[in-house]
Amino acid sequence: NSRGTASLLKDSISFTDVSASGLFEGHDLLRRGFTSVKNELLPSHPLELTEKNFQLNQDKTNFATLRNIQGIHAPLKLQMEFRAVKQVQRLPFLYSSNMAMDILRGNDECIGFEDILNDPSQSEVMGEPHMMMEHKLGLL
Repeated sequence: NSRGTASLLKDSISFTDVSASGLFEGHDLLRRGFTSVKNELLPSHPLELTEKNFQLNQDKTNFATLRNIQGIHAPLKLQMEFRAVKQVQRLPFLYSSNMAMDILRGNDECIGFEDILNDPSQSEVMGEPHMMMEHKLGLL
């Protein structure tokens, strides 16, 4: 009779659940890479994604309004000015506030979050000028 119960237990346990590809499978680093908690996080608030894309949405709205009022040439001209202003930069070891971009967008008279709490990129610590220029030129 003990032989009968052993055969019942053997038949009731599925070996696929205990195999390496089943329930106890570990994370395969070679195939999937390292796990990152940051990639698995969702936005903490529903408005976070909206805030992240605020400037892009604002520009699209302004371009659509300009196109409806003045025609296709107005947003094209403004986009060309944006592109020209983005190309002008200071040396890589100096922080640039890009005041011309703020003026084009109309943000020069607005006080924002980064104006009050100071952006970390505006710190008084300056990098090594020679090393940063060599990095930008691809010599390092």
